[in-house]
Amino acid sequence: MNALLPPIKVFAGTKSRYMGEEICQELGIELGKMNIQHFADGEFEVSFEESIRGCEVYLVQSTFPNCDNLMELLLMIDAAKRASAKSVIAVMPYFGWARQDRKDKPRVSIAAKLVSDLLVAAGVDRVITMDLHADQIQGFFNVPVDHLYGSSVFLPYIENLHLENLVIATPDVGGAKRANNYAKYLNVPLVLCHKQRAKANVVASMTVIGDVKDKNVILIDDMVDTAGTITKAADLMIANGAKSVRALASHAIMSDPATERVNNCALEEIIFTNSIPLHKDCPKATILSVAKMFADTIRRVHNNESISSQYLI
Repeated sequence: MNALLPPIKVFAGTKSRYMGEEICQELGIELGKMNIQHFADGEFEVSFEESIRGCEVYLVQSTFPNCDNLMELLLMIDAAKRASAKSVIAVMPYFGWARQDRKDKPRVSIAAKLVSDLLVAAGVDRVITMDLHADQIQGFFNVPVDHLYGSSVFLPYIENLHLENLVIATPDVGGAKRANNYAKYLNVPLVLCHKQRAKANVVASMTVIGDVKDKNVILIDDMVDTAGTITKAADLMIANGAKSVRALASHAIMSDPATERVNNCALEEIIFTNSIPLHKDCPKATILSVAKMFADTIRRVHNNESISSQYLI
């Protein structure tokens, strides 16, 4: 690191410590010492066990369920500001509540905006995140947001599969832009799935728009929650004559009964990043690390360098 710049320190929340350790290994530094004391009623207190005065502090924490992860990050930011850190950067491989990015029916909250306001109110100076559910969430913040893309690790993996007659598909029309970027980069056709939901996490019907007969299909999505959509799309592709079906998604939320659905569907493989730890027994799952990508971004932000050169799409 540049000796003329403020020293850099990286800390990690409880559930994202694995990511913090990998990032620090890539950076060649030690993970910062932090203590989280829990009280009997569930309340907890965050304290840094080393001086961070005048430092550039990076706080690694994905805000996947439960809500303690978000609250922990807010307390980490507040504690760092009160300990006179020069700047506080939240490193959020997975940004929770991102699916609630607009009012799609009357009298509902816009949770993604609320979470961004909470982070800014706590004192965050910058946010580094990956594959937001909707790109416009970056505009919810009044501080800089570095939005990274899992394609940096997914595309090399896809190319190494050496699949013939490859087709990129999206399990719903909302992900068409994301899937189209993959299709253009790989110079292969794009297929769409049109779905209708009965309610949240429940797919009523789905149809395929495009030709998948005798093709090797890769479904592209940003997250897999209950896996209802992705597994239904995979089975539909096989029913329409696809030779094989794989899926990739940045965030492995994998709420029950997702593992059972994935294990019992037509998918040959489902590829995730390690933005969320996958503790379920899912033999079809392949996990790719994004720690190097985040470490490179942290290094570039610290040295005031451009990060756009590491984007593939």
